[in-house]
Amino acid sequence: MDDFTRFMELFSKSSRIAVLTGAGVSTLSGIPDFRSSSGLYSKDFGSMSVEEILDIGFFNQHPDVFYRWAEPYWYHMEEFEPNIIHRTLSRMEEIGKLSEGIYTQNIDYLHQRAGSKRVFELHGSLKRGFCTGCGRMAEYSQMERAVRNGEVPRCPSCGSVIKPDIVFYGESLNMTMLMRAENAFTNADLAIILGSSLVVNPAASLPYNSVRAGKDIVIVNRTETYIDRYAALRFTDLEEFFTKLSAVISA
Repeated sequence: MDDFTRFMELFSKSSRIAVLTGAGVSTLSGIPDFRSSSGLYSKDFGSMSVEEILDIGFFNQHPDVFYRWAEPYWYHMEEFEPNIIHRTLSRMEEIGKLSEGIYTQNIDYLHQRAGSKRVFELHGSLKRGFCTGCGRMAEYSQMERAVRNGEVPRCPSCGSVIKPDIVFYGESLNMTMLMRAENAFTNADLAIILGSSLVVNPAASLPYNSVRAGKDIVIVNRTETYIDRYAALRFTDLEEFFTKLSAVISA
């Protein structure tokens, strides 16, 4: 019996599945990941590293630099479409296999565009922003226009800088969402980790809740992770894996 057949056995008998997705899931849509040899972290911006630019203290002092850096990557989202992974996960939800939901480290909202409803964005989303002065919410389209014009998005009410609703370095994750995620991975019969190198905590620690609860985990990721030794199955090719899975559950 090959590994994919073994996976389908686990999948078929699992009534509660939780999924964690990372940047590798969106690379098939053309969005750069962070940590590969060609990822965002491999490209400094002038004399600054990406880690510096994505620090909340730096953003507060230099939002113009952040938006100049982010413009070619994050403010052309209409150019990217959900891929076979997003679409198959949406289908899994439709057939009742994702009761515990998708927990994503991605900020590109491609899961929702593919039709998934139970999506929990651990690191926030580019789809919205908020005023750092009065707290007024801002839509992506409003921010996109300003950024593409080389401007810092500002609140129409008070003139303060608009911050994208993403978690910068130096900020904490939403604790209610994190607790929900910990419970989901503890309670799931099967945890599936997709396209994540599992190095950014606390999201990276979520699959270990499944391990401690004695549940099965399956990892599909190009590079090794700290939790590989606990995995029931491990695959390296996301596109190949989801081509097979899509064919089965769409039949």
